[in-house]
Amino acid sequence: MSSRYMTLINTIRRFNRFYINILGLLDKHIYESEFSLAEVRVLYDIGHTEVCTAKKLIEELKMDPGYLSRIIKRFEHDSLIYRVQSKEDGRLYYLYLTDKGKDTLSKLDDLSNDQIYKMISCVPEEDKKSVVESMKTIEKALSEKSIKIRDKIIIRNELRPGDVGYLIHLHGWIYAQECKFNHMFEGYVCKTIFDLFNNYNVEKDRFWFAEANGVMIGAIAIVGQSASRAQLRWFILHPLFRGIGLGNTLLNEAMKYCKEKGYKQVFLVTTDDQEIAIKMYMKIGFRKVAEHENKVWGKNLIEHTYELNLP
Repeated sequence: MSSRYMTLINTIRRFNRFYINILGLLDKHIYESEFSLAEVRVLYDIGHTEVCTAKKLIEELKMDPGYLSRIIKRFEHDSLIYRVQSKEDGRLYYLYLTDKGKDTLSKLDDLSNDQIYKMISCVPEEDKKSVVESMKTIEKALSEKSIKIRDKIIIRNELRPGDVGYLIHLHGWIYAQECKFNHMFEGYVCKTIFDLFNNYNVEKDRFWFAEANGVMIGAIAIVGQSASRAQLRWFILHPLFRGIGLGNTLLNEAMKYCKEKGYKQVFLVTTDDQEIAIKMYMKIGFRKVAEHENKVWGKNLIEHTYELNLP
């Protein structure tokens, strides 16, 4: 195992030890009740799962079946939950909270919220935001769903029939949903792609398409403007596939291509509301060089031009 991985592993193990101490603190003090942290998790999931069964709890909580069975029996004995037999399968029982169980869970939620508030209230505001964003990043990166998604994604370069049409569709749909752009924006995307294909050259222009199960879920392109200067265009990612590193992968592939082709400068044009994308651009060295107003897509926007000088 390389030293690079050992450094990563040691950092993760150190964080694990720290966070286990935090969980121990929460387990001991948060609930101020007779319930363990595992029991509260079971109670919470029963109360927040529309069709809850013991099997679903085992899968969701990764809990030993015997341990879960004892918790469920205790909850039934204390009148916190009740079971309803399935009409389709007599072996299957659905779990529900009683009124007492709902009241108990509500009080536990209040205690939990209060304890977490006490833990973070003294943390500076910017650090609070960093902690929350880091937690989101860890959850997305290590969740089983994200890992399964990444395993199914492929990135290809070759243009296929229908690619351009679907790329235009993604832009029109996503920007209408998230930015409230009108139909003029989709027309703008159509025109810019049409202009490219009037002079398309595989030696200087390239697309990257990300696919999941054969469906396009993201793209980016580099358009050569001269022997030394290129434009980054049509960088887009379906909302369901964000937060798993795919955007960075596409951006890095595009920059790698620019270096291979000998481009000395890459520029792009975006709008001021694209905050996440702008952070990605600036992280790899892009700097804003110009801005102007844009009122053609149904909104008052500021268009920014960013440039990156390559070695």
